[in-house]
Amino acid sequence: MLNILAGELEPDEGYVRRMCDIAYIRQFSVESIEANERALREFNLAEIKGQENYSGGEKTRIKIANAFSSENIMIFADEPTTNLDIRGVDLLSKKLSEVESFFLISHDRGLLDGLCNKIIEVRNGEVKEYQGNYSFFQAQRDLEQKNAMSEYENYISEKNKLEAAIENRSRKSKSMRKTPKRMGNSEARLHRRAATEKQEKINNTVNSLKTRLEKLEKKEKPAESSQIKLDFSLTNPPENKIIISANRLSFSYGSKIIFEDSAFNIPNHSKTALWGENGTGKTTLLNLIYSQSDKNIRIVPKANIGFFQQAFENLDYDKSVLENVMLNSVQSQTIARTILARLLIAGDDVYKKVDVLSGGEKIKVSFAKLFVSNANVLLLDEPTNYLDMSSIEALENVLRDYEGTVLFVSHDSTFVNSIADRLLIFENKRITTFEGTLHEYQKTKEENKDSVQSNLKRMALQMRVAQVVSQLSDPKADKASLEAEYQSLLEQLRS
Repeated sequence: MLNILAGELEPDEGYVRRMCDIAYIRQFSVESIEANERALREFNLAEIKGQENYSGGEKTRIKIANAFSSENIMIFADEPTTNLDIRGVDLLSKKLSEVESFFLISHDRGLLDGLCNKIIEVRNGEVKEYQGNYSFFQAQRDLEQKNAMSEYENYISEKNKLEAAIENRSRKSKSMRKTPKRMGNSEARLHRRAATEKQEKINNTVNSLKTRLEKLEKKEKPAESSQIKLDFSLTNPPENKIIISANRLSFSYGSKIIFEDSAFNIPNHSKTALWGENGTGKTTLLNLIYSQSDKNIRIVPKANIGFFQQAFENLDYDKSVLENVMLNSVQSQTIARTILARLLIAGDDVYKKVDVLSGGEKIKVSFAKLFVSNANVLLLDEPTNYLDMSSIEALENVLRDYEGTVLFVSHDSTFVNSIADRLLIFENKRITTFEGTLHEYQKTKEENKDSVQSNLKRMALQMRVAQVVSQLSDPKADKASLEAEYQSLLEQLRS
C-alpha cells in the first residue's frame, strides 16, 4: 500500500492523487549518506561519513537523516525503528512529531501510541480506519471481537431453537393417529378431514420455520487463540533459586571495553530484559551465557539453554514446519500443533516446507521449536524483529505462560513492559540489576533526574542568597531592592 501511495507501484484498479512531494524511509533500501550537516549531527553520522561498512542501526539512521534533509512535507516510513536503540527511537519520535504529516508502518506500539491519531488496519484483503492511537484501536478491535462473539452466540441459539421446533413439529405430524377401525364411515371421514387440516397446519408451521432458518443471517465464529499448558516437568527443570550468576564479569573487543567488573543473578522462573543502547554488550552477554565460555558466569547443572537468534540455524529448510518442530521435541504433537496455532501457524500450514515461509513465519517456527524442546532457560535476541503486530501479541501470550526462565534483548518498550519482571541495565560499561518493570525503572530514573535538578536549583538559590547578603553590607547598595530579592529567595527556598 505504501509503495502504491508513493507512486512506485501501480494499483490494479483506481488511482492515487498526490498533492505534495514525499520523503520515503524504506526498510530494505541501501543508501549512502546524502543528509545535510544538521541532520548528520542530529543522527550522530558526521563521524562515520567515510566508513565503508555500517551497522544495522547506522544504516537505519542514514535513511532517516536523508529523508529529514529534504524539504518534503510528507514523510513515508516503513519500519523506521528497525535496529535502532532507545536513543535512536527517541530522536526519530521527536523528528516525526515536528512534521506536518506522516504515513507510518511500524510494530513499535509505543511509537504508534505517542505519535499517531489514525490507525489503518490491513487484514484479509480489507482496509479499515480507526480514529485515535494504537491503544484506542486495540480497544475498538477487542470490542468488535466481543460483539462478533455475542452475535455468533445469538445466531447459534436462534438456529438451535428453530431446528428443535422443526424437529418437534415434524415428529408430531408423523405421529398423528390413524382412523380407528371401529369408527363408522361418516365418522372416519370427519376424523380424516380434521387430521388432514391439523397436519396441514403443522406442515405450514414447519415450512415457515424452515424459511426463517434459511433466512437467518449466518454468523461465523470469531477465531480464538488455542490455550494449552506445557508439561514443563518433561524439561527436567532445575529447582535452584538462582539459575545463572556472574561476579567480576568483564569483556572487551581488543582495547574496547564493553563491560567490566559486573555482577548479577538470574532467579529461577524470572523474565529478565537486557536494556541499554546499541553497542553496550547485551547480545555479547547472551552469547557468553550460551557458550558457557567465561569462568565468571556460573550456570546450574540442570539448566538446559535454548537460544533464539535471527539466522535460523536451527531450521531444516527441506522439512515441513511440523517436522522441524517435532525434531527433538519432548512434548506431544498435539501440544506442538497448539503452540504453532497460538503463534498463528495453524491447519494445513504446518505441512508447508520451511523453505517457502516468510521471514516472520520462520521466526515463529524457531520459537515453537524452543517451546517444545527440553530447554528450560530461553535466551532471545530481538525476538520481535520482522514479526507483525498479531504475532508479537501472540508471542507475548506464550511467553507470559512459559514456566521457565527467560533472558531477552529487545528495544520494543511495550514488549519489554509486557514480559519482563526485572531488568539488567547496560550503562557506563557496567551491568546493574533493577528489580521491577521497565515502566517502574523509567519512572524511578525520571524521579532521580527531577531530584538532581531540584538540588541544583536549590544550590543556585543558596548561592544567590549569599551574594545578596554580601551586597547588603555595601553602603552604596540599593538596600530596598536587595531586601525584596532576599525575601523572595527565602520564600523560594521554603517552598
